[in-house]
Amino acid sequence: MKNIAIFASGSGTNAENIIKYFSTRNTAKVSLVMSNNRNALVLTRAESLGITAIFFDRSDFYDSGFVLSRLISEKIDFIVLAGFLWLVPENILEKYNGRIINIHPALLPDYGGKGMYGDVVHRAVVSNREKESGITIHYVDKHYDKGGIIFQQRCTVDPSDTPESLAQKIHALEYACFPEVIEKVIMTLPG
Repeated sequence: MKNIAIFASGSGTNAENIIKYFSTRNTAKVSLVMSNNRNALVLTRAESLGITAIFFDRSDFYDSGFVLSRLISEKIDFIVLAGFLWLVPENILEKYNGRIINIHPALLPDYGGKGMYGDVVHRAVVSNREKESGITIHYVDKHYDKGGIIFQQRCTVDPSDTPESLAQKIHALEYACFPEVIEKVIMTLPG
């Protein structure tokens, strides 16, 4: 069974959905949740579900090696970014090459890159009168939203949609698709 770490910066609804999904599977389990936001609700959600939850600061992530050391000591096999807003440092990218994925709330390559997340994306999609949006699950590399695309799922953007109503459609896709795609990717890993 593979051990998953989830990195998140916010409320953690995707993280909670993933934790619950894998609690009934024998392929993998979520062993660790890490956040760069001390007040992130994801830490509380994880603890309430019996998952180790750890806050880390910028120095822990980029300078001291604390985060990588913790991933190794917890025997983490796979990393999922679920609403995590920092670029992953080189030492973690090297150690977990091909074993870090992210979900983005748009159809990449459109509406990706630094500063394009959450409601910012939905407002841009609606204001540009796009006909569709969706989710993209992709591998993580040293650039925002540039890693190889694993999976995309589309939804229509109706003329009456607001950023809030589009966000609800996107969240529904995330909850339905992300855990299953994570599991499929994990099942392709060696060992």
